[in-house]
Amino acid sequence: MEVVNYLLGYKNLKIVQNTDMFNFSLDSVLLPNFVTLNKNTAKILDIGCGNAPIPLILSTKTSAKIIGVEIQKDVYELALKTVKMNDLEKQIEIINDDINNIYTYFETESFDTVVCNPPYFKVATTPNLNTIEYKTIARHEIKLNLEQIINIAKKVLKNNGNIAMVHRPERLSDIITIMRKNNIEPKRIRFVYPKETKEANILLIEGVKNGRPGLKILPPLYSHCENGEYSKQIKKYFEN
Repeated sequence: MEVVNYLLGYKNLKIVQNTDMFNFSLDSVLLPNFVTLNKNTAKILDIGCGNAPIPLILSTKTSAKIIGVEIQKDVYELALKTVKMNDLEKQIEIINDDINNIYTYFETESFDTVVCNPPYFKVATTPNLNTIEYKTIARHEIKLNLEQIINIAKKVLKNNGNIAMVHRPERLSDIITIMRKNNIEPKRIRFVYPKETKEANILLIEGVKNGRPGLKILPPLYSHCENGEYSKQIKKYFEN
């Protein structure tokens, strides 16, 4: 069943979701609040945009054109409805296709920024795959893997363009290795912890195409207080 919700604490943003599918998560709020944008950011690509939570939040931070690519037809249609409901058709464009076909829509080196909340799990490490197809595709590297994502970013980004991803800490060494293989230099990392007493469960990482070496580890971010409420920093994201 389709429902319309406010995008967590963003009171002016609504998102169309389907209760039979998974809903967007905190990851989709963390990434657009982490990525580096500036006055020269003119075009952004969101790889695997889902029902468009990341483009929605990015629209509050930049006037850049935002392109979201979503391979799953049902999810793509939710994204279209979300964009239309928020009157953002002029800024956000959603494409229903395999991201590997991006070059049929745009030339190489035509984006300033790439963002991605990708499938986290390698197929080989998850023998008990979810039997629901859209969840499997979203969570597991079946249609798209880490190396493909970063290679696509290398090709579509302008020189010194940036890619920001939200992922799992255990994939950090893979991400750095593949980034450098594709001439993308890791520049910023932030670990996100569910609580101060817990291990990190989310990784935010940003790299720059043909960037100079120099990696910054940002202060830790705690998503929740011990009582289970969102932390002050997370609440600030909503206020902003």
